[in-house]
Amino acid sequence: MAAVESYPDELRYHPEHDWARVDGEEALLGITWFAADSLGELVHFEPPQVGASVTKGASYGEVESVKAVSGVIAPLSGEVLEVNQTVVDAPETVNDDPYGEGWLVRIRLADAGELDALLDSAAYRQVLAEQ
Repeated sequence: MAAVESYPDELRYHPEHDWARVDGEEALLGITWFAADSLGELVHFEPPQVGASVTKGASYGEVESVKAVSGVIAPLSGEVLEVNQTVVDAPETVNDDPYGEGWLVRIRLADAGELDALLDSAAYRQVLAEQ
C-alpha cells in the first residue's frame, strides 16, 4: 500500500525531491513521497557501490518505475557506507515507506556545512506549492 503524503520535520530536503536524515557524521538518503508518487510504483533501484563518493546536487543512482527512469540526486556529499538491500530486492518499499524502510543509501558526510543549504519541511512544501 502506498504511503500517505508526508514530509517529516526532522529531515532536510533537496529541491529535486530527495531527503537526508543526518545522525552525527552520517546520513541516510532517500527520495521524497512526492518523487515516489510522481514516478509510480518503483520496479528497480540502481545503487552506487559501497565506497563510492556522492556529490551534492549530482546523480548517484537511478530509480525506475513503470512510467520512467529517474536519477537520484544527492542532497549531501559523502562516501557510501551502505546500500539498502531491501530496496534493491524490493524497490516498491520506497512507495510504501519512503522515509523509513525505503531509504536508499547511508553515507559518511564529507562536509557537514552542506546541510545548511538544504530545505526544512516548510520550505520544501513551498517548493511543491510552486510547481
